[in-house]
Amino acid sequence: MPHTPRPSFGIMTAPMQVDYPDLLRVWREADTVPEIEHAWLFDHLMPIGGDPDGPAYEGWTLLSALAAQTRRLRLGVMVTSNRFRPPALLAKIATTVDIVSGGRLDFGIGVGSRPDHPLARREYAAHGLPFHDSAHAVASLAEACTVIRRLWTEEQPFDFQGTHHHLTGAFGNPKPVQRPHPPILIGGRSAATLRVVAEHADLWNIPGGDIEDAVARSALLDRYCADIGRDPASVTRSIHLSVSYDRPELTRDAIREAVDAGFQHIVLGLSAPYPAGVARWVADELTQIPLR
Repeated sequence: MPHTPRPSFGIMTAPMQVDYPDLLRVWREADTVPEIEHAWLFDHLMPIGGDPDGPAYEGWTLLSALAAQTRRLRLGVMVTSNRFRPPALLAKIATTVDIVSGGRLDFGIGVGSRPDHPLARREYAAHGLPFHDSAHAVASLAEACTVIRRLWTEEQPFDFQGTHHHLTGAFGNPKPVQRPHPPILIGGRSAATLRVVAEHADLWNIPGGDIEDAVARSALLDRYCADIGRDPASVTRSIHLSVSYDRPELTRDAIREAVDAGFQHIVLGLSAPYPAGVARWVADELTQIPLR
């Protein structure tokens, strides 16, 4: 019977309802724990849980600060809202973080907030940002991935005339440390987004929950990859799972289910307040589970 390879484990600390020193404490600790290989923030401009008027930090600014305070962890935003920043600006921001981190960025991106999530939807009006329908958002994401990749890799200025993005004399300098570019992780579960994943992503992330749905979405991604002649195995399957501090056995069961289903990139969502020594606890309690 084939042995299931060990998955890659990471943590996600949502930068809301928490202070910067607490986030820094957890990331610095995680940087010293070899079992934790990657760490993530999210991309919301206002809280989507807890006190709606509580603190929420801008993800990419915070990521750059944490990149400068760590040495080993791969790091990223899970996932960047493509609705917040023009793609050429985002490419420049991500390049800066890749350089600050010494080439440790995993570039996470997605369509953006769900229109049925009122606490997420409000941040657009609050920041003067337009909120387009889903079809517009997915098509914009596909174009953004093309623009960002070209800015990271092309050595001459170029023009881009898409349906949603128009650039004249676009050029990225400096380039990211990682060549040809940082790994691209696209998050989402809709069929339309999965087509973008098949074309552009190195990793695909789905929020946890119903493992049967995650398996079905993964199979759909396999089909979309085959449709364009891409090996489905070239897209690493990633899943976000919430951590229970009080009942870690529930988290361990969810990890086993996910790994059995072919998800090899496990992102463990930590809720604030963070217990003392939480990174070491994650490594000891959640990453050492026996696999089939």
